[in-house]
Amino acid sequence: MPERNTFAETIQSNYWYRVAGLAVLALLALYLFVLVISEFKAMRYIGSGVSASNTITVSGEGEVTAVPDTATFSVTIQERASTVKAAQELATKKTNDIVAYLKDQDIDEKDVQTSDYSVYPEYDYETKACAPGEYCVPGKQVLRGYQVSQTLTVKVRDTEQAGDLLTGVGERGATQVSGLSFTIDDEEALKASARDEAIAQAKDKADELARALGVNVVRVVGFSENDFYPPMPYAYGRGGAAMDMAVAQEAKAAPEIPTGENKIISNVTITYEIR
Repeated sequence: MPERNTFAETIQSNYWYRVAGLAVLALLALYLFVLVISEFKAMRYIGSGVSASNTITVSGEGEVTAVPDTATFSVTIQERASTVKAAQELATKKTNDIVAYLKDQDIDEKDVQTSDYSVYPEYDYETKACAPGEYCVPGKQVLRGYQVSQTLTVKVRDTEQAGDLLTGVGERGATQVSGLSFTIDDEEALKASARDEAIAQAKDKADELARALGVNVVRVVGFSENDFYPPMPYAYGRGGAAMDMAVAQEAKAAPEIPTGENKIISNVTITYEIR
């Protein structure tokens, strides 16, 4: 009786060994199947990380023009006094008058910003006249007073207001009005349009060159783009700070300032792989 039990146990043990072996083989087969499928799927990417050996490089330029919708200019107020406090009080009064005027003209508070504020001493250099052969004591600096300078940058959303505002700030004590420039507040769409035009031009050049060479364009392997050209500022200042103020104060009417058109240019360089 014990011998029969041992024989049965042996058969049962062998059965489970076979089952385990078959399971291992099945898992191995499944692994190999998945690996093969993955390799087939990846075949279209073979060579994607390899540097192209045959290439052509072309360039393209896109240009877009638009009428500016924003004007920006700077207003500087300078005052001198024997003390810093006195100079600051004079400058602050004129600055507040100008800011109040701009607000009355519907210029938003966020569009008026102090771009510079400085306080510095001013000196006179005194020398003593000496007779021939007399020892002269070197001259010395003598404090004359202090100058306070504050510069405001003003953004105007209605470009037709620019001329009136230039005259208005001059009449309220601005020492200098300068740096007038016309820009487009949101240039992103225009930049994208110029870029698309440049890319299309470069692609046409690449196709034409490939036909001439008897090859095919495969893919883009390099791309670069330059900066966009900034708008040129309109020079309002003439003959220094004193004349700027005088011209603005004596003006009978606001100056007419044409806005013209701004040009946005994109230059691209594209490298294509060819076969």
